[in-house]
Amino acid sequence: MPGLTQMTPGMKKALLLAASHAAVLLFGFGLGIYLLPILTAPQGPSSANVQAIAQAAPYTGTLRRDLRGSDLLHWGEGTVSVGQQNITLVGKLSPGPDYKLYLVPEFVEDEAQFLKLKSQSLRVGEIKTFKNFVVPVPAGVDLMRYNTVLVWCETFSEFISAARYR
Repeated sequence: MPGLTQMTPGMKKALLLAASHAAVLLFGFGLGIYLLPILTAPQGPSSANVQAIAQAAPYTGTLRRDLRGSDLLHWGEGTVSVGQQNITLVGKLSPGPDYKLYLVPEFVEDEAQFLKLKSQSLRVGEIKTFKNFVVPVPAGVDLMRYNTVLVWCETFSEFISAARYR
């Protein structure tokens, strides 16, 4: 195969076109992974509906953007209410795929801390919306075994946010 200096102008042009097309393809694929959850997400419940459900919850906490594991693309903010029937959020989450809600036995603020406790944590359910949510709590869950609610991206093992509720 000839070196780069021995290539004809036509070969250089073909190589440049192939490289630029590959770069655009990779960029489009990444953009699609980011945008698909936003485009397919159902509309979240209204703040009034979530607040009405949250009134029955004995515990509250705050999701914050400034946790060690949160960043520009992975964050949550708002008020989480934890009750025997539902866990609710009045607030927002960064868009992303495959979000799961966990109850964790101690407060964590990044991936490494959560992965150490994941086997002791309880996956409550899926989060399908990025503005407000209501996730039913399975029957028989002892809320006193845990003190933190955590939002986790299962597909990419990414910490989104957490809130201590007691």
